[in-house]
Amino acid sequence: MGINVLIVDDSMLIRQVIKKVVTQVGIDVDQFLMAGDGQEALKILDEEPVGLVLSDINMPGMNGIEMLTRLRQMEDKQDLPVIMVSTEGGEERVSEAMELGASGYVLKPFTAEGLVAQLKCLGMMPEKHAKDQGEIDLSDPEAF
Repeated sequence: MGINVLIVDDSMLIRQVIKKVVTQVGIDVDQFLMAGDGQEALKILDEEPVGLVLSDINMPGMNGIEMLTRLRQMEDKQDLPVIMVSTEGGEERVSEAMELGASGYVLKPFTAEGLVAQLKCLGMMPEKHAKDQGEIDLSDPEAF
């Protein structure tokens, strides 16, 4: 049985790229849920079971750090894996996210391999995944 994956980013294109990578690496996903900011993400998390969150930090409205803070205050969401995917790669910002309970951190522009490495650390990769069968291809515009 698969998991629901929540992708939180104000860019629809980035949401689609992340979805494509997660799909191609072979994670068993029941449903992809999309949110444009942290407030929308928290609403989805209240309504839907989610097994993984991939979130940007810089978004209008509620940013990813505030969303993560609120998420970790919810008793039933404290262990939910959250990977931050952000352009903010300064040591201070990464440390802040990790101290607040982020499970991993990937810098934009990210590579599929960078995201896969974080998913492996969380034990979310299938034993045999798309990487074993060739490179992950994000160049096909029809894929989005």
